Amino acid sequence: MAEEDDAKIRILQSLRGKIWEAKNLGPVSGPNRQKDLCTFCTVSLDQEEVFRTKVSDKSISPFYGEDFYFEIPRPFQCLSFYVCTKGVFQRDLPVGKVSIRKDDLGKYNGKENWFSLQPVDPNSEVQGKVHLEMRLNEVITESGTTGQQLVVRIIECKDLPLISGQNCDPYATVSLTGPARSDQKKTKVKKKTSNPQFEETFFFEVTRPSSYSKSKSNFPVEEEDIERLEIKVDLWNNENLAQDVFLGETRVPVKILRNDHIHKAWYLLQPKGNGSKSKSDDLGSLRLKLTYIEDTVLPSACYTPLCNLLLKSPDGKPISASAAHILGDICRERYEAVLPMVRLLLYHNRFVPFVSAVAALELENTQEANTIFRGNSLATRCIDDMMKIVGKSYLAVTLKPVIDEICESNKTCEIDPIRLKEGDNAEVNKENLHVYVKKVFSSITQSSANCPPLMCDVFRSLRHLACKRFPGDPHVQYSAVSSFVFLRFFAVAVLSPHSFQLRPHHPDPEISRTLTLISKTIQTLGSWGSLSKKLSSFKESYMYDFFKLFQEDNCIEKVKKFLGEISSTVNKESSGVEDAVVLKEGEVQKRTQTKKSLVKKRFKKRWLRVTNRELSYHKCKGKEALCTINIKNIRAVEKLDESAFNRKNMFQVVHNEKPLYVQAGNCVEASEWLETLGQVSRCNEGRLANFHPSIYTGGAWQCCKLQSTTAPGCKPCTITMLANLQLDIDCDREAERIFSLLSSNEAKLQNMEDACASMAVYQGPQREQEEYSKFTIQEPKETFQTLKQLRNVMEELQRQHNSRNNITAQYGSLDNPIVGKTS
Repeated sequence: MAEEDDAKIRILQSLRGKIWEAKNLGPVSGPNRQKDLCTFCTVSLDQEEVFRTKVSDKSISPFYGEDFYFEIPRPFQCLSFYVCTKGVFQRDLPVGKVSIRKDDLGKYNGKENWFSLQPVDPNSEVQGKVHLEMRLNEVITESGTTGQQLVVRIIECKDLPLISGQNCDPYATVSLTGPARSDQKKTKVKKKTSNPQFEETFFFEVTRPSSYSKSKSNFPVEEEDIERLEIKVDLWNNENLAQDVFLGETRVPVKILRNDHIHKAWYLLQPKGNGSKSKSDDLGSLRLKLTYIEDTVLPSACYTPLCNLLLKSPDGKPISASAAHILGDICRERYEAVLPMVRLLLYHNRFVPFVSAVAALELENTQEANTIFRGNSLATRCIDDMMKIVGKSYLAVTLKPVIDEICESNKTCEIDPIRLKEGDNAEVNKENLHVYVKKVFSSITQSSANCPPLMCDVFRSLRHLACKRFPGDPHVQYSAVSSFVFLRFFAVAVLSPHSFQLRPHHPDPEISRTLTLISKTIQTLGSWGSLSKKLSSFKESYMYDFFKLFQEDNCIEKVKKFLGEISSTVNKESSGVEDAVVLKEGEVQKRTQTKKSLVKKRFKKRWLRVTNRELSYHKCKGKEALCTINIKNIRAVEKLDESAFNRKNMFQVVHNEKPLYVQAGNCVEASEWLETLGQVSRCNEGRLANFHPSIYTGGAWQCCKLQSTTAPGCKPCTITMLANLQLDIDCDREAERIFSLLSSNEAKLQNMEDACASMAVYQGPQREQEEYSKFTIQEPKETFQTLKQLRNVMEELQRQHNSRNNITAQYGSLDNPIVGKTS
């Protein structure tokens, strides 16, 4: 992420979750019933789709099983999940939706929940905000009496939704409504923009003079009750020949206005009628698991004491008294708690000594060699997370080609007689599975040269520690490594390739079954070279018959050779040529800038692909590149003003020849492209200090009006954090997450402190206390001192948070808009 001014705080949002399944889906509009159609599920921030599952088989209770994770790059009001039917000869139709307001997301964090689907009403699909200025003036009427005049100025709107993927043509209606009146006025239509500037003022007579003629009006003669009047602003998209599309409304009671006092504020747009729900048919339900995280990240200096305390953990004696071990100890029920600590240690090159120390501690309590590193301990969790972070490209190079082949060829591989379908040939299936397993096995055992050096360092340390702990067992040097690289890395990635970004979606049930069989086989093959006796029995007899196809001794030697190579003390020879690793790819809209001006070109749909070497675009996925840009030639990657092309989610890649203008599919995609391209090109020579946020057309840059095409940019380029591209670690954010974890477990910290105090004072046998037995306390005095240091650091960080929390955006400002409500 871009590094901000040190004096500012950053509010960083992320969402992780899983769309499990739908149940008892109800009817959809149109002639077809749901059971006759295939469905898919989408995720939207307000009305912007940011994720889509694959299409499921025909079912009223489809299984999706899709994981998703993304950084949320902009403010939002509502997170929505839509279940839609895939039309064949007609457009996709919504079945129903689940909408969760941002403020309510915390209720569901880390839990699985069934949500009832609600109807998709066009009048409730809204997003954005409107800037209003209102006042009540006293005026003298033509008859000389004193009356009141309401002045409403509609200034602008922000973040209106896209309509059919394009910016809308918005206009606003401003109404003064009451029990007996409804005066409405209308702004001009603004073309192709989601952030229209209206700057129009409207006047309404509020208190009617006594001379007002009832015969000329439907309104009563009596003065109106201002307490019951309301200003209503509706936003619409002008559809010309079709019916205009409702974009949202806000309502402001006139009673909040005081005479001659200007009320100026931002208001969030609301659903029509403020989202009132009508009774509808049962549309079914959706099972979701969600984790929403919002980090308030302070300037770097605030985290220095906490980071220093954590980073000296590997040097602590004993390791159980260190701050990092204490964090893992009190959060052992929360698997995700170890991740920020692992990332921080990786970034500062302190991971290997720390994990070696905690692995040595675990081995002290391991009594049998064949159970080595098989539990869910702090050491195994740390190494699991490290492999997922460091081993991304390793998995892509090793497994992705063969996984793609398996998923796309879709050969039947079922060998369980009970699961065979009519017409299946068991021998053909067994041969298909055998071919796939051999390809996966060969890809793994021949991949040692690609294993990341950091993983090799960890495996080398584990091998040394295991041999030291069990010197009489010749196989333990292999089992210490195979328990991670085969069981916890390759086998898991084969089983769930979408979770490791090897496939875009969860595989079909039949392919998923094939991958399950391959994964089970790989686990067993990986264990052969590490066990003291050969495997001779299996839970399933059909698996025993399948294993007869493999030459046992030959496989054992390959496994041992591979494990030895990735844990050897001998440095591997490097060819000096780094493999091209795909960092991101996807469909975009692109347009280029000519040397003189923007000629009349259309945006074209292209497949954009970035590796650690080059950026290229293709007519479609799998086709030859139409254009290739060397990463070293990229001089800047920046956002493009929406006004440049009247399109959202635009960015530009400035290189040696001409700018490449790209429109991403949504805000999340745009943010990811900017992040990836910014990181991979951050150290290039000749990077620009300034850039043009708009385009050159009509003989001038539209942002600064300079006429030379070579004029220096008018806006400073984004400063990209100097992080390892493959690790992509924001240390301040990780430190803030660790602080949050410690704060939420303050009671456990206190219990641990009490246990240390009790143990240090009472020198006899340790008392049996359930709370104390949950912690690893070898040296109570050292542990107590670390806990005191942690408490001091946390108190200071909390003070820093409190001092900044008092400085909040004014209610009604752009950053803190008012939620308009009906009176």
